[in-house]
Amino acid sequence: MTLSADIRKMERHFVPKDFVVTDWASLEPFFKDLADRKLDSRADLEKWLKDMSEIEAVVSEDACWRQIKMTCDTTDKTLEEAFTYFCMEIQPKLQPYADQLNRKLVDCPFTKDLDQQKYFTYLRSVKKNIDLFREANIPLQAELNVMQQQYGAIAGKMTVEVNGQEYTLQQAAKFLESHDRKLREEVYRKIQQRRLQDQQAMHDLYTQLVHKRDEVAKNAGFANYRDYKFVELGRFDYTKEDCYQFHEAVKLHVLPLIEKIYQKKKAKLGLDTLRPWDTEAEPEGIEPLKPFTDGKDLYEKSVKCFEELNPFFADCLRKMNELKHFDLESRKGKAPGGYNCPLSESGAPFIFMNAAGQMSDVTTMVHEGGHAIHSFLAHELELSAFKEYPMEIAEVASMAMELFSMNHWEAFFDNPEDLQRAKEHQLERTITIFPWIAIIDKFQHWVYEHPQHSIEERTTEWMKILKEFSTNSIDYTGLDPFREISWQRQLHLFEVPFYYIEYGIAQLGAIGMWMQYQQNPQQALQNYIHALSLGGTKTLPELYKAAGLKFDLSPAHIKTLMEFTATEMDKL
Repeated sequence: MTLSADIRKMERHFVPKDFVVTDWASLEPFFKDLADRKLDSRADLEKWLKDMSEIEAVVSEDACWRQIKMTCDTTDKTLEEAFTYFCMEIQPKLQPYADQLNRKLVDCPFTKDLDQQKYFTYLRSVKKNIDLFREANIPLQAELNVMQQQYGAIAGKMTVEVNGQEYTLQQAAKFLESHDRKLREEVYRKIQQRRLQDQQAMHDLYTQLVHKRDEVAKNAGFANYRDYKFVELGRFDYTKEDCYQFHEAVKLHVLPLIEKIYQKKKAKLGLDTLRPWDTEAEPEGIEPLKPFTDGKDLYEKSVKCFEELNPFFADCLRKMNELKHFDLESRKGKAPGGYNCPLSESGAPFIFMNAAGQMSDVTTMVHEGGHAIHSFLAHELELSAFKEYPMEIAEVASMAMELFSMNHWEAFFDNPEDLQRAKEHQLERTITIFPWIAIIDKFQHWVYEHPQHSIEERTTEWMKILKEFSTNSIDYTGLDPFREISWQRQLHLFEVPFYYIEYGIAQLGAIGMWMQYQQNPQQALQNYIHALSLGGTKTLPELYKAAGLKFDLSPAHIKTLMEFTATEMDKL
């Protein structure tokens, strides 16, 4: 297939070219047309599907821009109001139509004449949505969409003062790389103390979210929100038992490796005990890695790195830059975190992150860059629904890019020692992220199985799970008040519940892709591009197979991948 990043905004045939989403009154006629239209042949049905896809793309892109603008500036009330208006006034009125159109598609006699292979995952998803739809949940889901955004507003205001200067928590984290241990501890404690100030607001918000989500699940006839969410997320190919198996495999095969990483770190720093403010540090005389200076530099070096890997990847970033689809630097009033937001009508996505000049920012940039490539590759698919791929493959796109790109990080480091340290940092992160994924996932299972829990019970359970996956190499003496609320820094718990195990599943896929890449780079990249260009038109195991991977969460498979990663680390 010929690859081009010269992405074009989809042509409109059903919606007027100059139409802009403002209110429900101007939107409803399009949905009414679709609901009332007669479908007398397969050709009618296919035209109807294309028209529906077109209006979905228009609405989805409008909603995305509202969210992007609001996260770029959480202090601007008008941006927040525009987002809230969509959630409260437009989205709830769309849902009954979406259900009506889903039923119309399933009941249409010509649906059976569609290419069943091509439409299988789409129709499966439509049936799932029909099963889950409840009129009573529309206002609850609208309220949840607005409430979830309060997390960014609370976290976006958090700053600390270091050496007389104000920093966001993301910016302050760079001091944890300093070789001045006293400064590291001081900054670590300041960051944690700042989180403590808002712990009650976070607790209250989370309690409200849990109760409301539980209500949604009960309305839809589920025992709990976890069971509801598994269906809603389209987890057709694995179960909660597979998640438990993953948790156990992390304890068995990942924690021993992490123990070794931290023992080595302790020796390198010449410390008797390793404290949490030491894990990112460098020994005296070794400067922290400085891969770039500012957002512009980060962008330019990423393009250079992607160019070496595959020119098409670099062209995708250039196209996004031309469209001003980047907001990279951390600043006060900006929501925390990082994301790649696909824009279903214009095709070129938007990358948002909080860069502060650290090595982890390079990882975030190439990670979101992997998501962006996925958006470009899936854009050519004919229906919006075909572009809705499972998160477990979406994260392979991003995490594999972190590992693929390592071989070309000369763009960020002209010094071979620094390059080696950066690769070590990346591989350590590839492994050390697993326990946190298991912790966050296991915690959510408990939270939603016990939705009426008290804050004390929540804290007790969190500490129990945290200790279960902790290594003995880090000394946390006297830090329990900080550890008890450490879950509050995880945006996913608030904004995208149950979306986290995907990172673990995908990290396994990414390591598998990287194994391929070490043996045959061209073939691995070909498999990667092929799998991503399928969007969501295949099942998850089929998408993994297209990428040359095995969809497998068993401890034995995880053990193999961990051994490979450990061997690669030893080579460095």
